[in-house]
Amino acid sequence: MIVRILVVLKKILIFISLFIFLFFGEIALTFSDKGYPSLLNDEEVPFSLLIDNQYSDFEGTNNIDKQINAFLKRWKIEGASLAVTKDERLVYAKGFGTANKETGEDVKPGHLFRIASVSKLITAVAIMKLYEEGMLELDDPVFGEHGILNDSIFRNYVDPRVEEISVRHLLNHTAGWSRYAGDPIFNPLYIARKMNVPAPAAVEDILQYTLTRKLNFEPGTRYSYSNMGYAILGKIIERESGMPYQDYVVMNLLKPLGIHDMHIGKSYYHEKYPNEVRYHSSAGVMTTRAMDGSGEIVPIYYGGNDMELLGPAGGWVASAPELIKFMTAIDGFDDQPDILTPETIASMSDPSIAGKGLFGWRGSDSYGTWWRTGYLSGSSALIVRQTDGINWVVMTNTTTYKQSRIHRYVSAMMFGAISKVQQWPDIDLFTMEEKHPGPIADIPATNPKL
Repeated sequence: MIVRILVVLKKILIFISLFIFLFFGEIALTFSDKGYPSLLNDEEVPFSLLIDNQYSDFEGTNNIDKQINAFLKRWKIEGASLAVTKDERLVYAKGFGTANKETGEDVKPGHLFRIASVSKLITAVAIMKLYEEGMLELDDPVFGEHGILNDSIFRNYVDPRVEEISVRHLLNHTAGWSRYAGDPIFNPLYIARKMNVPAPAAVEDILQYTLTRKLNFEPGTRYSYSNMGYAILGKIIERESGMPYQDYVVMNLLKPLGIHDMHIGKSYYHEKYPNEVRYHSSAGVMTTRAMDGSGEIVPIYYGGNDMELLGPAGGWVASAPELIKFMTAIDGFDDQPDILTPETIASMSDPSIAGKGLFGWRGSDSYGTWWRTGYLSGSSALIVRQTDGINWVVMTNTTTYKQSRIHRYVSAMMFGAISKVQQWPDIDLFTMEEKHPGPIADIPATNPKL
């Protein structure tokens, strides 16, 4: 009881501090319609926009360039972005191919890509941050009278086993839902009709619908990959932090790391960020009915999926340099401070603690390599933390006819190419913003097309 009171008091203090900072602080913040904070008087510069491909032109990494270019040609991929850190220094960041086939724009390191299910790692880190701050416990119940989401709209469940679902079960995909009957997060039109609500259905509507169905298995007894589980974790972050999901992640995870250009993506082409790539398909025309209920036939990657609904499970966009900057804060290496304790970081990738589903990561091996994959129509992403102080990120903007095998191919290609680098350059591209401390308008553009 005392612990709960202390947690409530802490939430109140956080809210008061945030209020004072936002409205009375020396630097006022404004939240755009995307929920991303920007400085009113001196907009902070994403360091990724200051990096040009030429900064990674080194003889020792030429083989990586050749491998990526061959990969794009063989797999008929329009564009890709790659970043590598060594001992938590950004030693390589390059764009390859075309960012937008219609305009012919080349990919630069500062281009944003959809990272799909890599978003789950961001959400898991946010949950673990709340756990470390005493805002929740991993075995806290999610539903029921004493659950985190104990709202009346979430109490009409037909399966009493729902009350056994914990935060831990959502993190490691053991909550009891199976995708054999379809993935509710990718069926907002159908659920909107069933729930008699405007399309696209909101996450609250989808959760209410899901709770009217029986669980497929007892919570904690089986692993079954669940996008729904991570959508619910997004609601838990909002409930326990008192902030919108994206705002909590930005203010508590990204901004402290100097990351200023990661966002929840948008669904339609005309809504995309100015420096976001265009998504393509080399596997033929891929269309569906628009998720907004208009009845319009659209490309799956522009209007087929509700990116804001996917948010915590698969909705983030990021550049390769900023995504790998986030990785360096959760990799457990000693060269830069991490945003979680070593014990928490280790537990997220340890099956003996986190279970088969891990916490955010897609897989790990006995040698200490961790990885996270992401795939949506029009895009793919793969991030890897090796045991030798090397992290790497590869992102693409094209669906191919061999899409199901792309991560395995990229993994083999990258492990081989990186192993051939005898010496990494003695640079750190993370420090680009330190060389340009003024307002963004005063910075010579190294990426003029962005």
